[in-house]
Amino acid sequence: MELVSGMKSVVIGLGKSGIAAVKYLHGRGLDVGVSERRSINELSSLEKTVLEENTCHVETGGHSEEFCSSADVLVVSPGVPHDIPAIRAAKSCGIPVLGELALAADQFRVPVIAVTGSNGKTTVTSLIAHLLEVSGKKVFLGGNIGTPVLEHIMNPEGCDVAVLELSSFQLQAAGEFRPDIGVFLNLSPDHLDWHGSMQAYAEAKLKMFVCQLKTDTAIISGDDRFIQQQSFITPGTVLRFGTTPDCRAVIDKMSVRLHPGFGKKGSQEIYNLSPTHLASQVNLLNGAAALLAVREFGCDPGMIRKGLASFSPPEHRMTPVGEIQGIRFVNDSKATNVGAVVAALSGYRKDVVLIAGGRDKGSDFSVLRPVVQERVKHVILIGEARRDIAKALAGVVEIQQAESMEDAVARAYEEAENHDTVLLAPACASFDMFANYGERGRIFTRCVESLRKAIS
Repeated sequence: MELVSGMKSVVIGLGKSGIAAVKYLHGRGLDVGVSERRSINELSSLEKTVLEENTCHVETGGHSEEFCSSADVLVVSPGVPHDIPAIRAAKSCGIPVLGELALAADQFRVPVIAVTGSNGKTTVTSLIAHLLEVSGKKVFLGGNIGTPVLEHIMNPEGCDVAVLELSSFQLQAAGEFRPDIGVFLNLSPDHLDWHGSMQAYAEAKLKMFVCQLKTDTAIISGDDRFIQQQSFITPGTVLRFGTTPDCRAVIDKMSVRLHPGFGKKGSQEIYNLSPTHLASQVNLLNGAAALLAVREFGCDPGMIRKGLASFSPPEHRMTPVGEIQGIRFVNDSKATNVGAVVAALSGYRKDVVLIAGGRDKGSDFSVLRPVVQERVKHVILIGEARRDIAKALAGVVEIQQAESMEDAVARAYEEAENHDTVLLAPACASFDMFANYGERGRIFTRCVESLRKAIS
């Protein structure tokens, strides 16, 4: 929708995206209100300064229907449920409900490459940005990965391309946003406690493509069964990546083969990932998706190979921690749903002691039964969901329950043998025991180091 100076707007949720929205709306001449669930005393000094500098009307301690329905436009921060009474009331009054992507939709001055999926978003977004930078492009990297999209819209100078990681929360209120190149990595049950159903979750992800043009490109998994079950609509070019021969990017052992279409007519491009940090089954698929995106953008194969060699994935994503007496320890703390655990285990053969558990996000843990039976020799469970996971895996594998991460690491070491891997892949959120998945991964690493010192 068109924003007109003097319109009254209300921003629900004052996180990083909310702060950016306040600045953006105020800069466009709108009257800005903010509805925040925290009390005024819980706001940071930065947040209070933003409210003051942008002359905001503020309600704290919750979202009232009266305050939110007084707006001409409602801007919802990612992660704020759309079924709360205040938002339902605003919708019933015909008030447009927008997210940051909807505000930014027609404001980009450069091409946009956007990445979504249940797992691997940050790795692929970071890899695409890295390959573009090595190829000489100036990149804005943001969205769910860190810097809010509206920060780029307000400061677009010196940028050749925007690379965005997008969550289902952001896409649910994306309005008419469209990426020039959209990447949909995979789809597995996640955030079902928030979306309510797998179908609603899938529909949120697919909103990335509904406004694409014929000149745009959609890159999607050719292997993911959940994606294949969706009604996929885009007028643009569709490129698939995966293990089947009909994909444009095909996984072949430790390499990715791009079929003819990017290089010389009739030729293939082969990218060997075995000497890189992407040499795992999970990251081969991630790499294939990124390669399609940057080649579609026009990057040179030689510069891409240089970028692949120098790329290191973000922490807590299949990160090797170390080895103790022939037993490897791997930190995949970012594996916060069952799909991520299935992907993490795909490269192993009955040589894994798995540490899992945490806060359930509405997952069906029984999905793990086949892969655990095939690839895991023992499971150590922690956190609130440990009994639910134990019940879902009953009869498949030996299970122990631990009281802490230190206890879990010690038990896993006792069960492991030479050449085994102790893998932290929780299938759950971290908030029952840790501040976030990063803290969980760091504590796991610290426990491994303490165990190494104790043994040596």
